[in-house]
Amino acid sequence: MLTNRLEMTETRFDCIGFGICAADYLCLLGHYPKLDEKTTASEFSKQGGGPVPTALVTLARLGARTAFIGKVGNDAAGDFIREEFRREGVSTAFMIIDEAVKTPEAFIWIDQPSGKRTVVLNRTHISDVSVGQIAAEQVTAGKILLIDGWEAETSIQAAKWAKDSGRIVVADFGSVRERIEEMLPLVDYPIVSAKFIRQMWGQIEVPTATKKLLQWGARAGVVTCGPQGCFGNDGQNVYFQPAFTVPVKDTTGAGDVFHGAFIFGLLQQWALPDILRFASAVAALKCTALGGRAGIPNRPQTEQFLDRHLNCRVTVL
Repeated sequence: MLTNRLEMTETRFDCIGFGICAADYLCLLGHYPKLDEKTTASEFSKQGGGPVPTALVTLARLGARTAFIGKVGNDAAGDFIREEFRREGVSTAFMIIDEAVKTPEAFIWIDQPSGKRTVVLNRTHISDVSVGQIAAEQVTAGKILLIDGWEAETSIQAAKWAKDSGRIVVADFGSVRERIEEMLPLVDYPIVSAKFIRQMWGQIEVPTATKKLLQWGARAGVVTCGPQGCFGNDGQNVYFQPAFTVPVKDTTGAGDVFHGAFIFGLLQQWALPDILRFASAVAALKCTALGGRAGIPNRPQTEQFLDRHLNCRVTVL
């Protein structure tokens, strides 16, 4: 098991998530269009989106109790996001509904042959959540806090409240955020992308990057590398988990789902190699369906998948 155990104080939720959200409009394309070309979608889906929200939906499907802190407008997209949360079992009790803003929307084009996607996020009519719009009691209502670092000032304050109350802080950093050097020392489990480490430290080896994450005080550092797999470092060893082979339809949200499944492993107090393997399996299964959420499996489905892929295991580097 991981060296630092969870604080098992009384909490309403297993995980509280603070971050941005959006309504996703997803188009599956037979081929990615060239500039000034018109094309027709072969499949369309509208789903809730955002790194933290999708991680929370993943946790809910796996059986955890979750709640989201974030802002939407009083509009159709905001209603859609909140209704999908309720349907998935994610609490909306701490959400902010702002009459003066419009809910963000993401327009996503997926290249069918590769499953890779292009995302355009429209946040032009929304303001950041301010520190005064959330409360410490909300942030500390869960055993674990997940942040995405988008709204830097409030993310930092939320992480401080969580740390001061003995909670665990997990961060999803897909790229380097504003005030990242203030956030990293507050994070127990930074889970970053290969893009993040290039932006932060240039062309260094991924195992070296996991060690650099530990230098900020993390309990474990994780780097996700898409179809190449992921790396983790718990201060004792550097681990590599190869990606599972699945028929990929859409990679949208794979990293977000990985984060949710990783947190589920923390809640079970599994060892880091077991968490990496489980989270990789959940993320792989997600990629078999269109959108960030349609393919998210439950725990029995994930365990059955792992039983069928016994040879895809973590190695110690």
